[in-house]
Amino acid sequence: MSEKSPSIQPEDRLFHLILALMSSSYGLTKDQILGSVRGYADSDRSETSEDSLNRRFERDKDALRELGIPLEVSIPASEDVNNRFTTYRIPKGSYDLPDGVEFSPTDVALLNLSAALWREGTLSVESRVAQMKLASFGVSVSESLMVSAPVISTRDPALQKIRDAIDEGRAISFSYLKPGESQATKRSVSPWALVSHEGRWHVYAYEPASSQAKTFLLRRIVSSVSFSNVEVTPAPDRVTEEAVGALQDVYSRQRADLTITPHSEAWSVLAARPDSSVEGTQVMVHYTDLAIFADEITSYGHDVVVNGPPELRERVTCNLAELVGRHGR
Repeated sequence: MSEKSPSIQPEDRLFHLILALMSSSYGLTKDQILGSVRGYADSDRSETSEDSLNRRFERDKDALRELGIPLEVSIPASEDVNNRFTTYRIPKGSYDLPDGVEFSPTDVALLNLSAALWREGTLSVESRVAQMKLASFGVSVSESLMVSAPVISTRDPALQKIRDAIDEGRAISFSYLKPGESQATKRSVSPWALVSHEGRWHVYAYEPASSQAKTFLLRRIVSSVSFSNVEVTPAPDRVTEEAVGALQDVYSRQRADLTITPHSEAWSVLAARPDSSVEGTQVMVHYTDLAIFADEITSYGHDVVVNGPPELRERVTCNLAELVGRHGR
């Protein structure tokens, strides 16, 4: 017996409908929508009649209009009485933000955090099938958005525990391995904010031992995260903006002078990095974490030469020497 699909919330169904209608250049028919969009296509047809699905679609169309979302309806001259060939789409240009709407740094940080959490989700079987069906209609939908729910993955095992600690106002402890060191150290902190920066998770926290607020990269946490019973230091106001600003300050301050082979993968990635400047084959690139950036540079091989700073050049040289030692003959 097949497992019954879980009930889909109307908000979830409406989101996937908006996504499909915005991704389609020429519009989708009702049959295509009912057969591909999450919330319609995965309904149990033994319990949901076609009339019920049609009514659901009509309610959703009304909901879109009530939300002020422009729904474009195209009825061809050859339309039949069942409206099978009527197409629906949401023109991207008509759904832009109104003039004058601006986001503060805190707003942007929260939106980036939400997007990163969403990207961490995994496609359900139903969503994968829906994505393939939409692709067959010429609709290209980003896999990072076609998810069943915004969930935390185990890519950063510490992420969920830290998130719970922030929500519950609890202190945490963990072992942290700094770059260049062979021994991890025990850290006890009051976590204040989770920040996604350059595609990596960081926790901004207060460390009583040093009486400082510090940023810890989650990938350097080498133990499980455990709750601590020590007194929690409350987070200051606008802590998210403070956390983002601390990382951005480091990023703006640190620059690498690189010579990059044009038209290479390294060129397409590094020259397009935020705030990069290009002059011929010389590219000035900002970075936050020296060790991680050195690993990235190393992965490009001979397509990138580090002219400075000396500590970055030395780290990349050491990486290359280690690779030769492991794989060279």
